[in-house]
Amino acid sequence: MNEKLSELIQAYEQRVYGQSENVRLMLASVLVGGHVLLEGVPGTGKTKMVRTLANLLGGDFKRIQFTPDLLPSDITGSMIYNMKTGDFETMKGPVFTNVLLADEINRTPAKTQAALLEAMEEKQMTIQGETYTLPDPFFVVATQNPVEFEGTYPLPEAQQDRFLFKLHIDFPSMEEEVAVLKQMIISKQEGSVQPLLTVEEFNRISVEIAGVTMTDEMYGYIMSIVRKTRETESIRHGASTRAGIAIAKAAKAWAYLESRDYVTPDDVKKVALASLRHRVILAPHMELEGVTHGQIIQELVGSVPVPR
Repeated sequence: MNEKLSELIQAYEQRVYGQSENVRLMLASVLVGGHVLLEGVPGTGKTKMVRTLANLLGGDFKRIQFTPDLLPSDITGSMIYNMKTGDFETMKGPVFTNVLLADEINRTPAKTQAALLEAMEEKQMTIQGETYTLPDPFFVVATQNPVEFEGTYPLPEAQQDRFLFKLHIDFPSMEEEVAVLKQMIISKQEGSVQPLLTVEEFNRISVEIAGVTMTDEMYGYIMSIVRKTRETESIRHGASTRAGIAIAKAAKAWAYLESRDYVTPDDVKKVALASLRHRVILAPHMELEGVTHGQIIQELVGSVPVPR
């Protein structure tokens, strides 16, 4: 693994306690050009996790608080009339950044949610017929509150599928919460985060990740997992081919973070849950029994024979 990337991970974990695996998954996603859907109750450090990553990468960071009255143009930007020059000028929206935090994305109607689709998939944005390329890298993290559902608009499956990962943020342990308290009250480390990667170094690492070896057996293993989601009675709607692409990309990034230039079945297992939990719909009888997506997916992945 790149030495500076190793330093970045160490600095990241020192500032975001109790989320070591989620921190690495977040970094893996941005390194392969993916986006992340974060789900967790308020006050668990979701915003800090994203802001810290943006600072360490040396990129621009912007945050949008999604509300029921937010318009698509509030995200994308619009044309405004300049009375001095007599011309219309383009006012770019907050989507023109390196790291975008879409806070409580399920608080805004589907029309505004859809404004992110072109940006997330095509890395470009159209304003009044003119197409503008977004900065590189471009990374969206959207958050959801899993507890409060009053006045929310659930994300359509088509938009959830644009996210490489869906990560759950849980409460840290007692020791980790004490460390967070001391960090915020005493050390005030948040204001001292310095960039550890340049854009050129980031792009070079992305190219190296693309070159990580994946054998035909591993490709077959990934698609066996994806196809298994369509065959089990516990899942009403299984994952698409895009899910297999997501797992393959993420497995390469995870292998790179583990200082390997080849993908193993353990890499696939490590990223499978985060890649699949938002791409499958459980059968009604499973939901009634209180079974979670995580339980079903872990059981399903464990049932697929591992290539030798």
